[in-house]
Amino acid sequence: MYSGRLVFSQLMDFLPRYAFDQCVTKYHGNSKVKHFTCRSQFYCMAFGQLTYRNSLRDILACLTAHQDKLYHMGIRGGVSLNNLSNANMNRDWRIYAEFAQVLINIARKLYSGEHFSDEISEPVYALDSTTISLSLILFPWAGFRNTRSGIKLHTIMELPSSIPTFIEIKEARQNDVNILDELILEPGAYYIMDRAYVDFERLYKITRSGAFFITRTKRNIKLKRRYSRQKDSSLGITSDQIVIAESERLSNMYPAPLRRVRYRAPEDGKVYGFLTNNFDLSAQLITELYKGRWQIELFFKWIKQHLRIKSFFGYTINAVKTQIWIAVSVYVLVAIIRKRLDLEQYSLYNILQVLSVTPFCYDELSQLFKDSELQFDGNKISNQLSLFNL
Repeated sequence: MYSGRLVFSQLMDFLPRYAFDQCVTKYHGNSKVKHFTCRSQFYCMAFGQLTYRNSLRDILACLTAHQDKLYHMGIRGGVSLNNLSNANMNRDWRIYAEFAQVLINIARKLYSGEHFSDEISEPVYALDSTTISLSLILFPWAGFRNTRSGIKLHTIMELPSSIPTFIEIKEARQNDVNILDELILEPGAYYIMDRAYVDFERLYKITRSGAFFITRTKRNIKLKRRYSRQKDSSLGITSDQIVIAESERLSNMYPAPLRRVRYRAPEDGKVYGFLTNNFDLSAQLITELYKGRWQIELFFKWIKQHLRIKSFFGYTINAVKTQIWIAVSVYVLVAIIRKRLDLEQYSLYNILQVLSVTPFCYDELSQLFKDSELQFDGNKISNQLSLFNL
């Protein structure tokens, strides 16, 4: 029987320590800190995410019940409500944002062999946002309506790996389309987004960068047909046209032709119109790419269901961003473990469920999932969202 290190400690070994220390040093995270360091703060918050804790008191109750194991978990210094609360409020959230990006880069390399289609070797990204509602009394800095506060997570996710490559946390009052101004566009990449991001001036910026976009058309945008391309009606394609903006204002914003593809869904007969600057892909693949955007919707539902990002442990903007970025780090960390331990037969949900009840165990990490008693049948969990088994 394996009697070595705690499961939680083995899990934290997958984190690049040197990169974490670099982030801490860059933002002076441990300046004037004697005992409760940024690493201990990260471990406590990551423990809360992995084990579905609901508050800082909840985290501390679990940790102090195993006081003799905290050193072996990598948690040093005095673990107290005051220390953890002050750390979340005062230590720069950018430490954890940049460290999450380090983990994202590692995960992207591990999942780089996955492509959306054999016809597309370039990266495919889905772009969207989700709103997290907050109490106006507790979070007055995030007010966007008379009676509500909220923040938005603007996210770009690579398909089909479901790894978020870009996350920006903004106040909910800001328009979604503004996030396009902050993106560093990759030439040749595909950006899939819904109609909320239709802005001809910004879309033309994507075209000039050498990237491609696919989005939904809006009813109030008038487009003039130049000519029609051959279509395959048996695949639900009702039209495939080259169009230009009809109004002078829009044509000045986007002085180039566009491609409009209309598709009739066989399930309900509803017709969808797609707008793109790509003229080479088949109309069917254009529709499949847009359908793939649904994965980012699943991602938002999944993290709200399984990570602690809907109820927050602190009320300042720094505490909120710290909690979100550590939650993202945990999500990506589990995705990394899934690849490195060759656990692709398990969904991310199954892996998290096992880790949530075993952090204080001394079992070998890989053996937890190889035990025949822990073989999961994903079909039995019909009400759970699975990002990696779509």
